[in-house]
Amino acid sequence: MARTSHDTSKRHFHWTKKVGNEDDEAPTFNSSSNPNEDHKENLKAHASMPTPRKKLPAVAVARLRSVLTAFGKNRSNLPFGLGPRVVGTLFGYRRGHVHFAFQKDPNSPPAFLVELATPISGLVREMASGLVRIALECDKQKEEDKKAVRLLEEPVWRTYCNGKKCGFATRRECGANEWKILKAVEPISMGAGVLPGTKTEAGADGELMYMRAKFERIVGSRDSEAFYMMNPDSNGAPELSIYLLRV
Repeated sequence: MARTSHDTSKRHFHWTKKVGNEDDEAPTFNSSSNPNEDHKENLKAHASMPTPRKKLPAVAVARLRSVLTAFGKNRSNLPFGLGPRVVGTLFGYRRGHVHFAFQKDPNSPPAFLVELATPISGLVREMASGLVRIALECDKQKEEDKKAVRLLEEPVWRTYCNGKKCGFATRRECGANEWKILKAVEPISMGAGVLPGTKTEAGADGELMYMRAKFERIVGSRDSEAFYMMNPDSNGAPELSIYLLRV
């Protein structure tokens, strides 16, 4: 009996039955005819992968922390960190000149200490007659000579008391004598009085006059600041105001 063509096809080909539903579609593979596009896609996929961060050694981290801690401590010890409330002390021997100091708190070094050419007795008379306005002015530096100098660090000031020129004021460093006076009035939050002095000190006649109070600090700009004495017993204008101006 002759074999049919159907039997011949079974001899040369092995047919396998598809597992699953006949409607299932066979997986397809998208092949790009351009190899450059495949390269670009690989680059984009590599770029989107997160780059692993390198961890600093423990020794480097410890050193960095120690440096930052030391820097913060040094900045906290600087006297220039004045806040909106400061302690102001006006003092001088009866026949001497006026000294004025601003402190961040009663036991901190003065951030601003100047000696005025005005006698302390003359300033006391001015304050007894009414309100006192003291203006200290200094010159701005030229652009070619300009340096980053704080307003409180200016060395020389022109002094005006209630509009009248009163000579010059000079910035002073807090020496042993000045620090001794500030420590003597440290417990006093507000008030005025006389301290016994020693005749061995220059300009001393045995008595040192002082006035101490809290001041409100207003910063207008890097070239202007104002200090207003806070008097809890008075609802009007402050009895003493000091203005620092760089013009």
